[in-house]
Amino acid sequence: TPGSSPRNLLDMDTFSKSDPVVVLFVQVSGSSEWKEFGRTEVIDNTLNPDFVRKFVLDYYFEEKQNLRFDVPPGSHSALFGAQDFLGQAFVALGEVIGSQRGRLERPLTGVPGKRCGTILLLAEELSNCRDIVTMQLCANKLDKKDFFGKSDPFLVFYRSNEDGTFTICHKTEVVKNTLNPVWQPFTIPVRALCNGDYDRTVKIDVYDWDRDGSHDFIGEFATSYRELSRAQSQFTVYEVLNPRKKCKKKKYVNSGTVTLLSFSVESEFTFVDYIRGGTQLNFTVAIDFTASNGECIWCLGGSPSPWGWPWGRCDGHCAAGLPSQPTSLHYASPYQLSAYALALKAVGEIIQDYDSDKLFPAYGFGAKVPPDGKISHQFPLNNNVENPSCAGIEGVLESYLQSLRTVQLYGPTNFAPVINQVAGTAAQVTDGSQYHVLLIITDGVISDMLQTKEAIVTASSLPMSIIIVGVGPAEFEAMEELDGDEVRLSSRGRYAERDIVQFVPFRDYVDDSGNQVLSMARLAKDVLAEIPEQLLSYMKTRDIKPRRADPE
Repeated sequence: TPGSSPRNLLDMDTFSKSDPVVVLFVQVSGSSEWKEFGRTEVIDNTLNPDFVRKFVLDYYFEEKQNLRFDVPPGSHSALFGAQDFLGQAFVALGEVIGSQRGRLERPLTGVPGKRCGTILLLAEELSNCRDIVTMQLCANKLDKKDFFGKSDPFLVFYRSNEDGTFTICHKTEVVKNTLNPVWQPFTIPVRALCNGDYDRTVKIDVYDWDRDGSHDFIGEFATSYRELSRAQSQFTVYEVLNPRKKCKKKKYVNSGTVTLLSFSVESEFTFVDYIRGGTQLNFTVAIDFTASNGECIWCLGGSPSPWGWPWGRCDGHCAAGLPSQPTSLHYASPYQLSAYALALKAVGEIIQDYDSDKLFPAYGFGAKVPPDGKISHQFPLNNNVENPSCAGIEGVLESYLQSLRTVQLYGPTNFAPVINQVAGTAAQVTDGSQYHVLLIITDGVISDMLQTKEAIVTASSLPMSIIIVGVGPAEFEAMEELDGDEVRLSSRGRYAERDIVQFVPFRDYVDDSGNQVLSMARLAKDVLAEIPEQLLSYMKTRDIKPRRADPE
């Protein structure tokens, strides 16, 4: 909930002070369009107004939510011209939340040749965003779907969206070979279940699990958070209905029932609590400089390289892998960025709002590095071994493009060295004041799988997350295994303490019309969505509470 307080505004009234109002505009995701979101009240005759009216916005860490605050003179707001304008400020919602104590002061601009004063923005989290629900359900007399046995039922929960679509928000475990399953209790944040709207529809589908992934639909029912919460005092029974069966069979009653056995609510610390308490997100980038980032005639023909290249599609002897060639995944035309640069900007421009110094270590791997041409799996993009940090995302991009001109793409593709490097840094401060996010951008042909799995399992006990973006046309089965969404990653009998890896193939997010801004927004939304929960899981397992913000 951002509030606003302009200071030292321009005085546009001849016989008194200005009568300001603040108008909030929100930028439509993936476009240059701005839409008015709301207005404060008008405060008469002051250059230092404190507005009471607040703006209530849905906050998403994984999205770049650009805001614009215009300050016209309130008494003439419908008719004012350029000569009456008091100023405006642009800011991302993440910048306000990521600033100290959720307070951010920005200069007002827009009136040539004049100082327009400043605007103070304050953000606070609504209380129902921090509630977490624990519930347990069972079912009775579900339809039998398996020929040689009973069903293997599981539940899928969906949150309804404003546009009438549904987003999956939870899956239960599978209970094997029964028509009367009792599922384990599970917890879910209220914001994930209903986005804080207690009357929003929650749809629950019942499926019979099949090994090949073609799960059989048993039926569905709908409820809401408010209705579910009544189970705190009584059992609630839902009929499971299969619409197709209901239409076909006149005597159809239902496909079984689901009973809500228990439902409890408690408040938990949120991601915003930790950010407001001073937790910094430290962003590190690692970029693939291997020769497999190009397509040569041997690759396109499906034949092995004549040089016997063991770890890539091309050994770099042809021109295809050169960054200056359009066939290279590193190629940036004068009109658009490469997939590597797009992925870097998409993720980095959001995370940088939560890092106060805006200095980001950036590495390359899999190249021959000057002056001696040795292969390196962890070379600083800025060529400064003592201080590999770049100033802002633009600084990282600049160093990346400079490295493309000085190193030789080679191989193999080893992830473990850079993961261990960041893990070593993360291990130095484990009190919750620092959390590290490593972005690896790669073409997907990984060479040190065993060492990488070992590195991730070790890192899973540290305050860090790993994002892997796969670019190009390769198959990414190895990355899916590292992601660990389906099966918890393990190495030499040791399991990862937390799921800290999120993998996505960049090609899934490319906009068909060529809109790169929209492609970046889609990519960031998916790869960053798990970071808040991963940070919270680390804090919870270590019983680390957010630091109290200093009193104002």
